[in-house]
Amino acid sequence: MKPEIQKFFRGDVEDDAETLLKYSHDASLLEVRPKIVLFPKDSEDVKNLVKWVNENKQKYPDLSITARCAGTDMSGGAIGESIILDFTRYMNKLIGGPLPMKTKSIWEIAVQPGMFYRDFEKITLEKGMILPCYTASKSINAMGGMFGNNSAGERTLKYGQTENYILEAKVVFADGNEYVVKPLNKQELNKKITQNDFEGNVYKNIFSLIQNNESEIQHAKPKVSKNSAGYYIWNVEGQKPKTLSGAEGYAFDLNKLLVGSQGTLGIVTEITFKVIPENKYSKLVAIFVNDIGPLGRLVEEILTLNPETLETYDDKTMKLAVKFFPDFLKNKGILGMLKFMWSFLPEALLMLKDGFPKLIILAEFAGNDEKEVDKKCQVLKSRLKIFNPDIKSGSQPNASGLKVHITKSEIEANKYWDIRRESFALLRKHVKGMRTAPFIDDVIVRPEFLPKFLPELNAILSGYDLMFTLAGHAGDGNFHIIPLMDFKRPGTAKIIMELSDKVYDLVGRYHGSITAEHNDGIIRTPYLDKMYPKEIIRLFAEIKKIFDPLNILNPGKKVPTEEEGTKKYITDHIAIEHDAKHKV
Repeated sequence: MKPEIQKFFRGDVEDDAETLLKYSHDASLLEVRPKIVLFPKDSEDVKNLVKWVNENKQKYPDLSITARCAGTDMSGGAIGESIILDFTRYMNKLIGGPLPMKTKSIWEIAVQPGMFYRDFEKITLEKGMILPCYTASKSINAMGGMFGNNSAGERTLKYGQTENYILEAKVVFADGNEYVVKPLNKQELNKKITQNDFEGNVYKNIFSLIQNNESEIQHAKPKVSKNSAGYYIWNVEGQKPKTLSGAEGYAFDLNKLLVGSQGTLGIVTEITFKVIPENKYSKLVAIFVNDIGPLGRLVEEILTLNPETLETYDDKTMKLAVKFFPDFLKNKGILGMLKFMWSFLPEALLMLKDGFPKLIILAEFAGNDEKEVDKKCQVLKSRLKIFNPDIKSGSQPNASGLKVHITKSEIEANKYWDIRRESFALLRKHVKGMRTAPFIDDVIVRPEFLPKFLPELNAILSGYDLMFTLAGHAGDGNFHIIPLMDFKRPGTAKIIMELSDKVYDLVGRYHGSITAEHNDGIIRTPYLDKMYPKEIIRLFAEIKKIFDPLNILNPGKKVPTEEEGTKKYITDHIAIEHDAKHKV
């Protein structure tokens, strides 16, 4: 296969053992070994590769392409058994911008998918702009992964997911041609539909699918603020975004379907993002909670003040940060290190007196008026002094044992964000004899259900001898649960499957989503029937077939196959991962 590909592919083609082992993993608990890893130089490489795969699918029946960027996917979405196509080596450049659009408060910037977010953010911040759907892993993730997963993060509470920030994209469809995908008005859509070519048939068939199943589609829409499970068919048609002139208009936007599809419907080669002004001022309020029972009411109380972010992490995450404190001091310099250590003095004194809190909640307020930001922080602190979880008036004495601290500087606030953003990396790096096992790592229910949902979730988890950390986006009701597991322990795979069933059944009872941000990949695709009826699962399969009739684009993700067979695939690759780890 390698010599054949090298005839037309100008980028790098690698199949040595070390490379194949490296690309057998993403940030999930799985290992899937590819046949070959390719690094495209440009979109011509991508187009030629897709055409070659089409032509040789009969010769090599298992031939497929898994597009990959930074490999931070926690679901197994960036690993596959055939060809891995990595964009970070060459296709990582700025294409154009950032430049103001006609509204001036919104700017656009076009990049290749392999650009890392950290590099993207440097460019936008120089202009005072930000892409607010950035992830907790923003120091290591890439832009193509954000597109593929419909990523979200701490600011999603106010600003929404990645799908809200895609102006247009260049995408190589399964026919091997590159197309510009952007919102279409009715006249433009009708023109596409009558093209009578591969692109036109995609538009025609997706339009018909939505029209013919409108009632079932709307009834099945997840009742949560964010979701990346399945194909997000709800927002494709009839959106009314503001056009550049500011007028409202009908739009049919296939990017609403492609974003979050994990490269199963097309391979993105260029993305034009919308970025918005960064706030001039922000201030963080840290709330130390010893009883998680009233968390739902507490979240409701904080949300009345419209915070920019509302995040949380548990005592195990905090203890992990204390234990591996030197990691936070790297690259800060002597003065930065001393300031960072000094900033922890209030928490050190608090914990010496009262012990570690069960949860730390971070409420950030932001805006362009510093006095208004300060005022909101003080109002929140005052309210929480008299907070009572059983009533909404807040007129009775505080019964929850809350401690509230308003940070005094950016350095002080950053220490909390460092812990929140780096907790998963710390777990992966430092916990010996145990491995992070992200498989129930992204559940979401509406915040009003948290008082009942969290105790039931804890009861399920307590039935297993597991250590786990809990962090997430309290304002959305989205929690990341990361168990630590010994993969030498017999029955590990069985525990993973049992817990997945139980936790996702619970999420289903509260009308939530099994994945708000991290997507389906290999680890969650078999559980989509916990969220969606059979008719919607059938529509997902139809969508996949419309875009990818030969099943050459990242197969095994987003569309469930025969249930037991798919779940067996998960357990097999958990076992393979364990064996490979101890051979290397």
